[in-house]
Amino acid sequence: MLIPHLHYMDNCKDAISLYERAFQTKAETIITSKQYGSTELDAEDRIAHAVMYIHGQKVFLNDRFGKKDRSTDVAMHMIVMFSSTDELLSAYEVLKADSTIVDPMEELPYSKIAVQFIDKFGVQWGFMTEEGVV
Repeated sequence: MLIPHLHYMDNCKDAISLYERAFQTKAETIITSKQYGSTELDAEDRIAHAVMYIHGQKVFLNDRFGKKDRSTDVAMHMIVMFSSTDELLSAYEVLKADSTIVDPMEELPYSKIAVQFIDKFGVQWGFMTEEGVV
């Protein structure tokens, strides 16, 4: 089993909340640093481990712990295949605020509509539809 694991810069709670709205899902597990018993606690109670399903795919999420170099520059690109254009546009409407467009929304030979962007948490997303798939 391959599980994408997304790391955040102390804003994992915000990311979970936004993704729950965008993908109409709920995190099934959330363990905070206080629950985990982390010795690295600061004033914030950060996310030590969370699990949610995005379009049927299990995804792990957490705030960065450990090394002081907390770069989020990782080779991770989440692709979500929507069953309809309406579903894609609904999720994109929630996530587009403060995002950076990589490839603007367009029709592709293998997708009726597609867009690539980096959300405000630094995660790169590729949205496309099964409509129009060759």
